[in-house]
Amino acid sequence: MAKISLTLIQTFYQVARHGSFSGAARDLNLSYQSAANHVRRLEQILQGKLIDSEQGAKRISLTPRGRALYSLLHPELDIMLERLTKLIENQRSSLRVGMPQAIFFYLFPRVLSRFREAFPEMEFAVYERDTVLAELVKNGSLDVCISERYFGDPVVPQRLLGSYRLSLVYPKDWGEPPDQQDIPRWAEGRSFITYEPGQTLRNLAVDFLGRDGAIIQPAVSTSGSSSVKRCVEEGLGFSIIPSWCIGPEDVSIRSTKLTNLPEVRVYFGSAGFLQKHPMVQQLFEDCRRELVGPVLDPPRSSELSLPPL
Repeated sequence: MAKISLTLIQTFYQVARHGSFSGAARDLNLSYQSAANHVRRLEQILQGKLIDSEQGAKRISLTPRGRALYSLLHPELDIMLERLTKLIENQRSSLRVGMPQAIFFYLFPRVLSRFREAFPEMEFAVYERDTVLAELVKNGSLDVCISERYFGDPVVPQRLLGSYRLSLVYPKDWGEPPDQQDIPRWAEGRSFITYEPGQTLRNLAVDFLGRDGAIIQPAVSTSGSSSVKRCVEEGLGFSIIPSWCIGPEDVSIRSTKLTNLPEVRVYFGSAGFLQKHPMVQQLFEDCRRELVGPVLDPPRSSELSLPPL
């Protein structure tokens, strides 16, 4: 089989997306005839018809083989082209990683230190956020994401790294911690410090505190665990945050680990075609080596093939 060029693939992809040769030609700055010739050449190479079009018709239709090829390319081709564009623009290799602010602030420097030993010349660009990570990978803005969400999206495959427990934290002068089953009742009337709407940990905390119909109204909401904990240290209220955010140096607050809440799972995801890239694989291995065991509980064998609870 003759070698397939990216130009032929891109032309077919745009023709299939627009449903016409003219739409693809406008997008690719080609003539109508050039777009048609590209598709015909690709059909010759693949030895099969991809597109049906009648003489003079404005719209085309895909053959079964054409639909299969388009499904294979979409949306991976857009992502690859976006990455190629940015790589050429930057003229420097970089790895763009998204993760919640707390994971980067508290956990990731040890991972980053090991990773930089293998790739000292590469820029490591971090986007600290909890939401829209899957969309950012799919549109080419991110290469990798570390998330407490399971996307269930084959375009952004995820591997389970491990899990952790949440802890109740509050000012030390509030006294001894309540029994875990009494925390929702204990929380009523107290100021609740938490994360911005939509963040995973806010949702878990609100669901837990709102059991039995209790109404939970946050007093302060912010973007990350370091800011939440700072508010608690200043006596502004209580919160529920990852247990690994609390250390022996935090003498102004009390904490109790919430074993009656489900563990929070942490997933490593990337664009599908980057899964076996040396940098991505190195980062995954460094995350496992530095986080699983010292910080995260390793996944049980029954969890490796299951979506989260």
